[in-house]
Amino acid sequence: MNGTVRWGVLATGGIATTFAEDLRSMPDTEVVAVASRTDASAQAFAERFGIPRAYGSWAALAADDEVDVVYVATPHSAHREAAALCLEAGKHVLCEKAFTLNAREADELVKLARDRGLFLMEAMWTYCNPVVRRMTELVRDGAIGEIRTVQADFGLAGPFGPEHRLRDRALGGGALLDLGVYPVSFAQLLLGEPDRVQADAVLSPEGVDLHTAMLLGWSEAGASALLNCSLVADTPQTAAVTGTKGRIEFPRGFFYPERFVLHRPGHEPEEFTAGTGGLRGMQFEQAEVVRALRAGETESPLVPLDGSLAVMRTLDAVRDRIGVRYAADGITQG
Repeated sequence: MNGTVRWGVLATGGIATTFAEDLRSMPDTEVVAVASRTDASAQAFAERFGIPRAYGSWAALAADDEVDVVYVATPHSAHREAAALCLEAGKHVLCEKAFTLNAREADELVKLARDRGLFLMEAMWTYCNPVVRRMTELVRDGAIGEIRTVQADFGLAGPFGPEHRLRDRALGGGALLDLGVYPVSFAQLLLGEPDRVQADAVLSPEGVDLHTAMLLGWSEAGASALLNCSLVADTPQTAAVTGTKGRIEFPRGFFYPERFVLHRPGHEPEEFTAGTGGLRGMQFEQAEVVRALRAGETESPLVPLDGSLAVMRTLDAVRDRIGVRYAADGITQG
């Protein structure tokens, strides 16, 4: 793909707004179309960002011949429908996290993209962050020895009322898919898919998790991860990786870090940052999508589809342990 990469934005909520704002200053890219379920919402978004075409239906965006790649920014409950619609229309797709509601839906999207030879990526911006990439290099090179523990948490105090999307089971609400996906993805970036999953949670009257604690285990590696997510507590939002020869600590905001500190016996603490190339926030994932498209790649090596599938399987296992079910699972709660 040569020349300007032309984006379509599907949905007009807060995360879509952040995406469009960050894309404004990206070179050789532009948003050429936006879609919502209503003409009014699409038109308002288009006027705010100077987007030439606004559609009151997702199908119209998917059919737009001048759109190269679509950013899916709907709630989790619509990820599978929206991404599949675009893939079936021949569009490349960047889909927000959590990738889908469950592993079955994720697997359907991956198979569709691979069958069509189209690019598909989960929008796990953490994996594209240069500081996180530097951390994985150090770990791979043995800077902290063999990993033994990972700790990470992401909690917000709210309060989120019963009417909020985060507590709406029909929209895939709950702490796990919205916030817990970050600690789980962080641990699996380093250790892969766990073979043991334990979890405990406090559920809302609507049947979504308000707070979830997870203990993941990797038998062959001899490692474990203690992870938390919450809609009722402002947790530290930090992460730490401990190995046999040292540890790496991320300060608050580990999922979009600017630095981390390496601690090793006999050495002074070392602070690491990484060159951003002038990018910020969501631009790192945007740049990776553009790079991959221009290279003719259908998957990103930074956010591989098999990794996203593995994370969804873990999230499914956690939900199974804590008793959170969505209509897409084919099982309903009382």
